[in-house]
Amino acid sequence: MKRHFAIVALATIIFVGCSAEHKSETADYTATDTIAAEAVSNGELVEKMTKTADMRFRVRDVQRTKENLSATIKKQGGLIMEFNINSAIQNSEKVKFSSDSLKEITSYRTDGYVIARVPSDQLDDLTNQIAGMAVFVDNQSLKMEDKSLDYLENKLKTENRIEAVEKINKVATKKSANVETSLIIKDDYVDKKIENLNIDKRVKYSTISLSFYQDNTIKTMIVANDNIYDYKPDFFRRLGLNLMDGWMYFKEFILFLSRLWMFVLAGLVAFFVIKYYTKKQSEKTFLPPPSN
Repeated sequence: MKRHFAIVALATIIFVGCSAEHKSETADYTATDTIAAEAVSNGELVEKMTKTADMRFRVRDVQRTKENLSATIKKQGGLIMEFNINSAIQNSEKVKFSSDSLKEITSYRTDGYVIARVPSDQLDDLTNQIAGMAVFVDNQSLKMEDKSLDYLENKLKTENRIEAVEKINKVATKKSANVETSLIIKDDYVDKKIENLNIDKRVKYSTISLSFYQDNTIKTMIVANDNIYDYKPDFFRRLGLNLMDGWMYFKEFILFLSRLWMFVLAGLVAFFVIKYYTKKQSEKTFLPPPSN
């Protein structure tokens, strides 16, 4: 019986907790709706829509397209924030063109990237003009984000901070800890103000990212022949030069031996002395034949 009572009590506590949490969430939603409704009725909730666009497309000439984009964006009242053009070599080969030159054949791919800010009301017109520059568009996207509530939140918090600082300043002294609190609130007030200014700027000017490329391009140019073997003389000239070098080396060898004449002479003397004593020794050891 006690066990059943404990289970019933536990279930009651859980139900009451859930009901309280639900009421709390309902109260939060109600408060939020009330604030939003009051802001709408007071004209404080202003629409703040930010736009960001992305495009990737193929063109005939990346460099010329970049120049056209700069002119078009400037005409629309926009500004290029970043651009980059990169060429990557896909393949390169050198073939013989003449005895002292080569033809260099290079295949490369060029990509371009531009980030620009344009007036939001000109964004659609700009994307249409850019699409006209492309051979074809790979992908195109537009993202819109509603910053109205964020803007209103920052505005209401800013007003609360102004009121809090005024109250703190009335009772604060130079030695009071409230002065530090006042500075923190003021810094937070500046942060919220900057956030709203940033939202205003993003609403007025949209960001568009453009990525474009062209087909692989073949570039040929005549360059100096860097193969040393091709600059050597012909066969017969080299043969004559080698014979002359051989005669020179032979003369140098004779000259080298002439430096060793003392050793040659000593060797000859030693040879004849050894030969003489060897002969004498052979005559002494020779036995005559026995007589009858």
